[in-house]
Amino acid sequence: MLIGAHVSPAGGPAKAVERGAERACRAVQIFNQNPRAWKPREYSEQEVADFRTALAASEVDALVIHAVYLINLASEDAEILEKSRTSLIASLRAGARLGSSGVILHAGSALKNGGSVDAALERAAAAIAEALAESDGCGLQLENTAGAGGTLGRSFEELARMLELAGGDRRLGVCLDSAHLLASGYDVRSAESLATVLDEFDAIVGIDRLKSLHVNDSQAPLGANRDRHAPLGEGEIGRAGCAAFLSEPRFDGLPCIFEGPGMAGSQVQKADIELALELRAEGLAARD
Repeated sequence: MLIGAHVSPAGGPAKAVERGAERACRAVQIFNQNPRAWKPREYSEQEVADFRTALAASEVDALVIHAVYLINLASEDAEILEKSRTSLIASLRAGARLGSSGVILHAGSALKNGGSVDAALERAAAAIAEALAESDGCGLQLENTAGAGGTLGRSFEELARMLELAGGDRRLGVCLDSAHLLASGYDVRSAESLATVLDEFDAIVGIDRLKSLHVNDSQAPLGANRDRHAPLGEGEIGRAGCAAFLSEPRFDGLPCIFEGPGMAGSQVQKADIELALELRAEGLAARD
């Protein structure tokens, strides 16, 4: 398991590797553009070269890019949909240039006034297929959601449906977030219950589609449909649940990103990664 953190790419992607190495990360996650603005960020040849040099000289083994939260590929607003497509394509192209393990995406949401989820899934899937056609070489990973409002991807069935409607391209995968799983009704608070959840995921989506992970504790209880993260071990998943998630054998080799908040505040620090490694060791020992 490649445990790491979401870090800032300020100053260029090589700086993200530096920040990850300072925190003892094996994987890092970045936004490839300002998360509060639509304007895509294009890296220069020098920035790409500096990134590759920094990566080769570090203990960081994987980069994942998180597409910005502004994206709503299910929107019926033509302007929002076009901006969303443009941003996603830019992320996929940046990922290809940087050799990213994939771009992680919150696909969007259905109409808040009770619009059809099926229609929203179809709109999102069509936009995903278009973005894949306009890019090459970088995978796209749909993240499960906590289920707040009309967000798409709250269930394994919705994730599987989007993958199917988007054409089932082999570049398509899934990122599972532990806090979102709990909030959307999947019990991941023990090794046994997590194994049952993953069996269900395998039956509906396919374990081969699982490409990355977010390990986050949750302020919201099971089935609350609220996206509120907590420091590792301090939320509803708890220390034992986080240890189980971090030691699950089917997660071996995958980037596993802690997004925060950390113990000392919002930013993830080295102590948080050290805690994650400690929890993984506890989980592995409990499985022996």
